[in-house]
Amino acid sequence: MNLIDSFIEKAHKKPAKLVFPEGSDERIIQAAAEVQALGFAKPILIGDNEEIMRIASSHNTSLAGIEIIDLQEQEEKLAYFADMYATSRDMKLAIAKKMVKKPLAFGGMMVKSGEADGMVAGVATATAFVIQIASLTIGLKEGFTKPSSFFIMVVPEFAGEKDKVFIFADCAVAVSPSAQELAEIGVAAGLNAKALLDLEPRIAFLSFSTKGSANHADVDKVVQAVEIAKILNPDLAIDGELQGDAAIVPRVAAKKVKESHVAGSANVLVFPDLDSGNINYKLVQYLAHAKAYGPIMQGFAKPVNDMSRGATVDDLVAVAAITAVQAKW
Repeated sequence: MNLIDSFIEKAHKKPAKLVFPEGSDERIIQAAAEVQALGFAKPILIGDNEEIMRIASSHNTSLAGIEIIDLQEQEEKLAYFADMYATSRDMKLAIAKKMVKKPLAFGGMMVKSGEADGMVAGVATATAFVIQIASLTIGLKEGFTKPSSFFIMVVPEFAGEKDKVFIFADCAVAVSPSAQELAEIGVAAGLNAKALLDLEPRIAFLSFSTKGSANHADVDKVVQAVEIAKILNPDLAIDGELQGDAAIVPRVAAKKVKESHVAGSANVLVFPDLDSGNINYKLVQYLAHAKAYGPIMQGFAKPVNDMSRGATVDDLVAVAAITAVQAKW
């Protein structure tokens, strides 16, 4: 069973309601039909009802059992969401009314209100806008200051183990995280490793220094992040600062680190900034022929995932499965 199949199997246990705000995109329509057929989630499309049905018909796609929400027919719900949004953001009702008329914001309010369990967006919307609207409508998980992301990396073979799974964070969202933000990234990634993959997370905060081998303000930030992360969640196995080899190679860890439950066996790698994270995941993906699943968003109060505008139907189904599992965590 591959990784996505395992997510689908998990999601089947209690199918989540997932809203797709870009419901008129043909890829979304086809993906929603496949999700419905597989039965692991209940898709909800937002968009013009006639247009969605026309596109579905042109692709011989059945939307039987799939809810379609046409905002032109949602006067009462728009008023309800506008009032809820205005109250939560302490803003004028007129501004809130304009906001919730946007499909992405309406979808976010569905998630916030519990009418949907998670949201998948981004095939026709810039990532920055998806994150902004999700932050304003759904909000952040308690104790988190910013959203972030992670990748699930499946390396074909590592140290004699086939299909070795790692979590890489953050490789797509947080450009230059503070120590606090870096700590949140690491803790959230570790918790996701448990929830999504049933991994016992061993979280390594990476640096060009191992346990004081170099002195620099960038190293100090990582050291501080480790201290904060241990306070945020004392139950997680966390260590740092560690160089990449000390984090994942037992022989190197034995020479560089004393008494660590993480060094040499880390499976959650936390990069100090977006430069290092993004470069590393792409290098591992292509040099090691690894599979990269993501970016998967974290830090929101409820699940939201952003798709590339080049996403395929298969990509959408895979992320829908991940979002459905996150919704039940």
